[in-house]
Amino acid sequence: MTKQLIYSTLSFLLLFSISFAQDAKIKKAENKFDDYAYTNAIDAYEQLVEKGYGDEEIFKNLGDANYKNARYDAAADWYSRLFKLEDVQVDTDYMYRYAQTLKSMKEYEASDTWMQKFEAAKASDRRAKKFKENQDYLDKIEAQSGRYDVKTLSINSSQSDFAPSFNGEQLVFSTARDSGFASKRIHQWNNGAFLNLYTSDPSESGDYNSSSKLASAINKKTHESSTAFTKDGTTVYFTRNNSNNGNFSRDEEGVSRLKIFRAKLDDGVWKDIIELPFNGDDYSAAHPTLNADETKLYFASDMVGSIGQSDIFVVDLNDDGSIGVPKNLGNTINTEGRETFPHLTPSNTLYFASDGHPGLGGLDVFATKIDNLDNLFIVNVGKPVNSEQDDFSFIINESTKKGFFASNRDGGMGSDDIYRFIENEEINLVCSTSVTGVVLDQETGNPLSDALVVIFDSKNELVAETKSSADGSFMLQGDCRDGDYTVVASKEEYNKGDKMFAVVSGNDTEDVRVGLEKTIKRATPGTDLIAFLNLNPIYFDLDKADIRPDASRTMTQVIQYMKQFPDIKVQVRSHTDAKASDSYNMRLSKRRAKNTVAYLLANGIDEGRISGEGFGETQLTNECNTRESCEDGRHQKNRRSIFVVHK
Repeated sequence: MTKQLIYSTLSFLLLFSISFAQDAKIKKAENKFDDYAYTNAIDAYEQLVEKGYGDEEIFKNLGDANYKNARYDAAADWYSRLFKLEDVQVDTDYMYRYAQTLKSMKEYEASDTWMQKFEAAKASDRRAKKFKENQDYLDKIEAQSGRYDVKTLSINSSQSDFAPSFNGEQLVFSTARDSGFASKRIHQWNNGAFLNLYTSDPSESGDYNSSSKLASAINKKTHESSTAFTKDGTTVYFTRNNSNNGNFSRDEEGVSRLKIFRAKLDDGVWKDIIELPFNGDDYSAAHPTLNADETKLYFASDMVGSIGQSDIFVVDLNDDGSIGVPKNLGNTINTEGRETFPHLTPSNTLYFASDGHPGLGGLDVFATKIDNLDNLFIVNVGKPVNSEQDDFSFIINESTKKGFFASNRDGGMGSDDIYRFIENEEINLVCSTSVTGVVLDQETGNPLSDALVVIFDSKNELVAETKSSADGSFMLQGDCRDGDYTVVASKEEYNKGDKMFAVVSGNDTEDVRVGLEKTIKRATPGTDLIAFLNLNPIYFDLDKADIRPDASRTMTQVIQYMKQFPDIKVQVRSHTDAKASDSYNMRLSKRRAKNTVAYLLANGIDEGRISGEGFGETQLTNECNTRESCEDGRHQKNRRSIFVVHK
């Protein structure tokens, strides 16, 4: 073997061993990531990066590992490197996560830019739609802000403390303080330091200064968190990891899922601890809350039927003790992101945490009324409850206006801390938007006062109503939910008029112009009002010029018409039959015209709007052109006055 061959062989073996070692390190890092050991995975991947590695998979996993540990600034850095790689087609979800991490650094303009890219790439995603519909989300959040006074709790530890709940006046919460390790955030479905449930009773001053561990029957060698107590305190629903006889247990993928359990208090001891029947070994169910009459349980899950990473579900608790089939609350509340930690108040206000609805960063707290799941209005509760970090597990006593929530914001004692608050102003959960406009005469353009103005939604249900002002203007508080609406205006002597408009992103609607057409239309010059209004002519007796009583109905309608159209002018045209001489008939027709005009003047028609003229027998309506040619009944048809629009 020559020296050159030996050298080449050694070089190949060296490169092979280096490559094998590098592949082994990458595989080791990937295994830690797949095992949800995100902190260890971060360390392993960062060591690879320090040695010059830097590909799509490493940057994606480093970004995700930090994201899932709520290290959003670090996640933003790795996602940024990911998107700087050339010729790499990155899944659109990374655009969304990158946008979210930018919010944690208050880089909202940059975040919005990436959300626009996300929306363009995945327009059907609920998160994209909500962003598109709420471009002014920061203004809306600001409008809801400042309603709470927030303080930290002295019972917080250097570890993770979160998931507060009420048991009467007692505060129950979850904590990692016993383990000595930071929690891996149970709301991410991750494994980490074992969490236990603690209780704290308020002092005489209302402060929570000390805490103690809940009974060992509840706290096992697993995670326990997120409790919901019945009003009498004898039943509790709580979250626990999948377990085997109280010991930590994993599924085939190496993940220990979360499940909801129920326990009964018997003579001061928690007994009859069972898991609820809708739990599963291949998905999580967690964070229970009860409705006011304790007939429904709301919870978070990623079970089959979920829209996103975790959704809010509801299930019936039947009188016979059986439990119904879980129902997803739908895609108005749930998105492709995380909706979790529901809390339902007696007034049916649902508070929940989400990173799918437009917020300040991480998980934000949102609220909605769930009286009608088909017609929901979601509101971000604003600052200072919400921040650029994760804010979640919000609860409130509606009677005292006091409550608690958890956050990993800066300034706390641990990775998550519990904060107390007082609500100084109730959240506005009424979805309304301003609709302004004017009602006009369709022909003249003149404003119409005292018109009834109503708004109907797409289901033809009444939304609001009012009357137009003296200048024809109106203002209504309409429904701010996106959709098509119709303004309908009506007024006596006018046909109804309507105008459709659309509400988008809850924005106000302005300058809705509704034109009304008169029930009787405007006649053009030269129009015979007798025919136009389908009236009988004004008939006269033989050789008479007096207005007969039977003419009153016609005269009244002509007068009303002229008052409806105060700018038109009318000429009275009077006629005779052919029985007398031409000259006599001409004089007689002029007297008839004069008397007809006088009648109109006496009933409020302005002198400048009415004139009269006699035509004698020159415009007969039939062939009765001599005395002997027709019987008197047919001659009567010619003894008449009509009304012709002159101007």
